[in-house]
Amino acid sequence: MSDDKKRDDLVIDMGDRKGAFDTPTRSPALPQTPGQGPPLAAVANNPIFPVLSYCGSSILMTVTNKYVLSGLGFNLNFFLLCVQSVVCVVAIQTCKSVNIITYRDFNTDEAKKWFPVSLLLIGMIYTSTKALQYLSIPVYTIFKNLTIILIAYGEVLWFGGSVTGMALFSFGLMVLSSVIAAWADIQHALQNFGHASTEASAKISTLNAGYMWMLFNCFCSATYVLGMRKRIKLTNFKDFDTMFYNNLLSIPILLVASLFLENWSSQNIERNFPAAQRNNIIMAMIFSGLSSVFISYTSAWCVRVTSSTTYSMVGALNKLPIALSGLIFFDAPVTIPSVSAIGVGFVSGIVYAIAKIKQQTQAKMGSLPLSNPPPMSASSQSARDSFKS
Repeated sequence: MSDDKKRDDLVIDMGDRKGAFDTPTRSPALPQTPGQGPPLAAVANNPIFPVLSYCGSSILMTVTNKYVLSGLGFNLNFFLLCVQSVVCVVAIQTCKSVNIITYRDFNTDEAKKWFPVSLLLIGMIYTSTKALQYLSIPVYTIFKNLTIILIAYGEVLWFGGSVTGMALFSFGLMVLSSVIAAWADIQHALQNFGHASTEASAKISTLNAGYMWMLFNCFCSATYVLGMRKRIKLTNFKDFDTMFYNNLLSIPILLVASLFLENWSSQNIERNFPAAQRNNIIMAMIFSGLSSVFISYTSAWCVRVTSSTTYSMVGALNKLPIALSGLIFFDAPVTIPSVSAIGVGFVSGIVYAIAKIKQQTQAKMGSLPLSNPPPMSASSQSARDSFKS
C-alpha cells in the first residue's frame, strides 16, 4: 500500500504507500547477535547492498501491484489495499517483537491526531492503484514525477519554500517527458488498431481514464505529503511510527469501503481470482504488502550507511529500473518515443536531485555562525520523500 503505500517511492513509487514520502529520520536497528562476525557486519555497512535492496524492493512492489491489477477486470482495489495494510502491520509488529525495529505503541490521542493523514493516504494509494491499472509502469513512473512539481509549489505557498532555476528546469523536463509518454501511448494504439477502429477507440479511452486517475493521484499525493508535514509536528513521528499508524488506521476504512462499495458476488470473486491464477494473485498481494516494509527499512538503511545526499540520488536513479521493469515483465510498448520519454524523465529526476543537493548545501553554508542565514527552504525537507513515489 505503498511508487506506490511505497515506494517515493511516493516510486510514490506505491512504495511509500505507508511512508512512501516519509523522510528516513532514523536508522533501523540491525539485530545484534553473539554470532555476528565481521563478514556480516561488512555486508551491513557496505553501501552497495542497501542501495540494491532499496531498488529491488521498489521494483518488487511496483511489479507485484501491476500483476494483480492487470488481471482481466480486477476491481477489488480497496480489498487489495486492505490486505496490504494487514500484511504490513503483521510484518512490522513481528519485527518489533524480535527487536529488529522499534516504534512507539498505539496511543489513542496520537491516533486521533494522525487520522486525517491516513484518510489522505487512502486517497493517494487508491488513485495510485487505479492509475497503475490503466497505464503501463513506464508511463505511470514518468507521470509520477509531476507530483514533485505540485509539492514544490505547495511548499512555496504554505511553508515559505523556494524554487531554484535548476529545479524549474527539471520541472520543464518532467512535463516534457509526460507529454512524450502520453503521445507515444496514443500513437502506439492508433498504429496497432487503426485510426478509425473500435479497438483503437477503446484503447484510447482506457489511456484517458488512466491519465485522469494519474492526475487525481498527483494531487492526492501532494496533499498527503504537505498535510503530513504539518501534522507530523503534533506527533513527532519517526519512520516506522508513521508506517504503523498509517496501516493500522487504514484497515477499518478500507475494509468497510470494500464491503460496501465493491462487488462481492461469487461471479465477481471468480473474475478477480480465477482458479488458474488464484494462488499467484494472493501471493503477489502479500508480497506487495511486505515490499512496503522493505522499502521503508532499506531506505533508512541506505541513509545510515551512505548519506542523505546519496539517498536522494539513488531515489532519482531508481526510476530508470522501475520503468524498465514494465518493459521487461509486461507488454509495455517499446518504441523510440516511449524510450525517449523514459530517458527524459530519468534526466529530470537527476537534475532535480542535483538542484536540491545544491540548495541544501547553500542552506547549510548560510547557517554558519556570524552569517546572515537565509530562511531554510521547506522543500528541502521533502526532497527525498518526493523521489519514492
